[in-house]
Amino acid sequence: MSRADFEDSADYVQSLARGLSVLRAFNHGLPSATLSEVAQRAGLSRAVARRSLLTLLHLGYVGQRGRQFFLTPRVLELGFGYLSSLDLTEVAQHAMEQLSATVDESCSMAVLDGHEIVYVIRVPVRRVMSVNLGIGARLPAFATSMGRVLIADFPHATFEQWLQGVQWQAFTPQTRSRPDALRAEIALVRAQGFALNLQELEPNLCSVAVPLQDASGRVVAAINVGMAWREGVEARIQKQILPALRHTRDAIALALVQGGWQPHMHLRHHYD
Repeated sequence: MSRADFEDSADYVQSLARGLSVLRAFNHGLPSATLSEVAQRAGLSRAVARRSLLTLLHLGYVGQRGRQFFLTPRVLELGFGYLSSLDLTEVAQHAMEQLSATVDESCSMAVLDGHEIVYVIRVPVRRVMSVNLGIGARLPAFATSMGRVLIADFPHATFEQWLQGVQWQAFTPQTRSRPDALRAEIALVRAQGFALNLQELEPNLCSVAVPLQDASGRVVAAINVGMAWREGVEARIQKQILPALRHTRDAIALALVQGGWQPHMHLRHHYD
C-alpha cells in the first residue's frame, strides 16, 4: 500500500499524525516558535496546530513562554532513539564512562523539568538506591545534588517562584525539606560551584554534582557521581571524586563548544 493510499484508509489516525508533525516542527534551527511558525513548519492550519499544541502542552510535552512554544524533557519518554541522536549525550557518554571507571562509582547526567530532574545518561557501577534508575527516570529536584546545581542557575526571583511549587517531603531525617533550609543550601551551591547530598534522598546514599554550561555560561545539564555513604566519604569526595568530576565536565563542555553545539530549548529550564 502506498503512503497516499494508507493515509486515505480507515487505519490512518490523522490527529496522531498532526500531533507528531507539530513535534517535528521544532529542531536546532527552531528551538522555540509561535503558533504561526509551528503551523507553517508542520503544514497545518492555525486552528489545527493550536489544538495540537494545547494538547501537547496539557500532556507536558510542550512548554509555553508568552507566545513562544518549545519542547520539554518529557519528549524523551517517546523514545530513546531521539535521546541518542543528541550531540550532548553522544559526547558525554564516553567521557562519563571514563569517569565512572576512574572513580569506580556510578555517574549520571540530568536535566530539569519543572520540579523534577530527568535522567538523560546513566553509567551504573553498582546499585546504590532502592529504585532502579535509568534514562527517563525522575526524582525531586530539591532533594538531589543534580537538581540543586540546576536550580542554583535560577535568578533570585525565578528561584523564589520555583519554591512555591515544591512538594516538600522529608525522605530521611537529613532532608532539607523547608524553604529556608533549601535557600541556604542553594546559596552555598552558588558559592562553591557544586552540590553535595549526604543521605537526604535515601539513607546510606550520597552524591556530588556539578553544572554543565553552554558557551554562553548558562547551565543546561548536571553531572553527578553517586556512592554509598561511609565514614570518610566527604574527604574522598573532596580529594578524588570532585576533581575527576570537574575534569569530565570541563572536557564535555570543551567538546561541545568546539563542535558548535547549541542546547535544545528542552534542555534548559523554563522558569525565566
